[in-house]
Amino acid sequence: MSRHAFEEQQDVLHRKLMTMGTLVEEAIHKSIKSLVERDAQLAEQVIASDPVINELEQEIQSDCFRLIALQQPVGGDLRRLGTMLKLVTDLERMGDHAVSIAKTTRRLMADPYVKPLIDIPMMADHVKAMVRDCLNAYIARNKEAAEEIASRDDIVDKLYSTIFHDLIELMTKNSQAISQGTHLLLVAQYLERIADHVTNICEWIIYMSTGKMTDLNK
Repeated sequence: MSRHAFEEQQDVLHRKLMTMGTLVEEAIHKSIKSLVERDAQLAEQVIASDPVINELEQEIQSDCFRLIALQQPVGGDLRRLGTMLKLVTDLERMGDHAVSIAKTTRRLMADPYVKPLIDIPMMADHVKAMVRDCLNAYIARNKEAAEEIASRDDIVDKLYSTIFHDLIELMTKNSQAISQGTHLLLVAQYLERIADHVTNICEWIIYMSTGKMTDLNK
């Protein structure tokens, strides 16, 4: 394979990854919107999009392994392909969490919410911005942006702690709120995990740019 053909194949992979990232970002947005607006149809759209995201993950992984086997890349080329392999895994898991939130919408459709949903949508806004910005940092191979995005995980963790304590207090005072409160706690946990996957991606962006692995969870 010529150098030009190799670069073209990398560009095709890059476009597929961006398509996957966009689908995941949309799934997160729709899942939270479905929860807040109690929109069952929107929740079903998120669930229906999951096989498409999974198929893209498998296609990208297969294409990456094929290029590595045929071209035996080194240096920056190898780091880029290795980063793609890691990114699609994290993106696929983010999509799974969005599906879990959409399924929670299904479960909570019958009853009014025990409290207004304020902190969960706020947490989701931070998470969605992190996902969008980390994809942009990947495109730009921007090490500094990746470090800044990962630092926002602290904000998400604080919001999760607030939601956790508020819901535990509510469930302690009102036993009728236990079932719904547990589901809402899980939604917050799904969002917190998505932010953790963003941090993983940021570490790989730095690796792609510098060749050095960094632990941004410290």
